Amino acid sequence: MISTPSAPISLEEFLANPRDRTEWVNGNLIEKQDMTAKTGRIQARLARYWGNYASSSGQGGEVYTETSCRTVGRTRCPDVAYLTPDLVAQYGDFKILPRSFSLIAEVISPNDEAEEVFTKVREYLASECEEVWLVFPDSQWVLVITSQRQELRGLEDMATTHNVLAGFSVAVKELIA
Repeated sequence: MISTPSAPISLEEFLANPRDRTEWVNGNLIEKQDMTAKTGRIQARLARYWGNYASSSGQGGEVYTETSCRTVGRTRCPDVAYLTPDLVAQYGDFKILPRSFSLIAEVISPNDEAEEVFTKVREYLASECEEVWLVFPDSQWVLVITSQRQELRGLEDMATTHNVLAGFSVAVKELIA
């Protein structure tokens, strides 16, 4: 991610006029960098898998890509996010979701800094997110994080949801391939 060279703006200003693919962090606008073909493919694949599963399992809800949400004092733009049917009904069409999504995935690129990634995870979980997936395409890992556990899944493993989209699982090899 890169900061834009603009003067700091208030959270209220940003919420009134959000920018696509941009996060608001402490008055600074941070634009999400362009994805590589690999990270874009994984993002699209995971969004499709979650969406298809939400429909076929009868759980419903909606899957979003790069859609802004509020966290503790910030706005973030997760790569892939799922919102339960109740929350879809409650919030409808929103500019920025006023809380975190129920389930979030971040596809990690080589230039993402570890501290920043894990800061986001803490923010998401502190803002009503129930589960976060960190997908590491180059090292071929998926880290599934809830407030109670962290599970690292390798290429020969299945990554499984725990708190949201009950029963969903995907082979890490299939997701990252």
